Amino acid sequence: MIFSLLRRKAARLRSSAAPPPEPTASTDELLAQAKMLAERGDYREALAVWGPLAHQGIARAANNVGACFMGGLGVDADPALATRWLSVAAEAGDAAGQRNLAAAYLQGQGVNQDDALALDWYRMAARAGDAQAQDMLSWMLLEQEDAYVHAFEARQWAQAAAEAGIGSAMTRMGMLYHNALGVERDATEAANWWARGVAAGDADAMAMLGAANHLGQGLEPDPLRAMVLLIMAQQRGSLLAATFYNAVKASLPASAFEKAQEFASRVEMGFPS
Repeated sequence: MIFSLLRRKAARLRSSAAPPPEPTASTDELLAQAKMLAERGDYREALAVWGPLAHQGIARAANNVGACFMGGLGVDADPALATRWLSVAAEAGDAAGQRNLAAAYLQGQGVNQDDALALDWYRMAARAGDAQAQDMLSWMLLEQEDAYVHAFEARQWAQAAAEAGIGSAMTRMGMLYHNALGVERDATEAANWWARGVAAGDADAMAMLGAANHLGQGLEPDPLRAMVLLIMAQQRGSLLAATFYNAVKASLPASAFEKAQEFASRVEMGFPS
């Protein structure tokens, strides 16, 4: 019953001009309760809490309902309905809703694929302080054909996301210094950012820091450390690792490569997944 009501309510809320109500203490408690349910995988129970709140115009609840319909969490996946609920949340100013709606436009899920609208919604979420949106916005800006034009803004958002702990943004900061995009080329600064990305568990940071150790860019050459990082990067699915993996492996005796494999396995256990 609640899911059929959610389908009808999404359309009505989007057309309403009334501002959403301010969350009350009881609303916050309900949101916290639903979050705990979702974290243990009880999405259907969480939806039973979020649904009535979304009906009341609570933006974060509307985002969560949309995310469930997008991902098929506790309910059959319905991308078109998901984007309607995400639009309710985004238009009410919820940063997570804006980010999730941006992702829908970027991927063409439930809506026609539209990079311009994705950029607009990521930018709104980024300005609201959403670190994941800041990361995605910086990436999208650098993927434009005129990336050099957008490099300064891309660096601002990448740095904001990196300071919030987003590993991929740390890696991107290193790439900006490596490629002199919006900043002076600085191999040491690039290596420092990649080291931060490695600590955050980012696979591409491992690949790039491995390459820097191999080439001696921004730090002293260290073939064994380079191999360890490249092994870890490859295991985590970084496509960048393949560029240097075979060359570094060929530079090492078999015993050193085996040592690198053993060390990579030990180190991997201490890194975030």
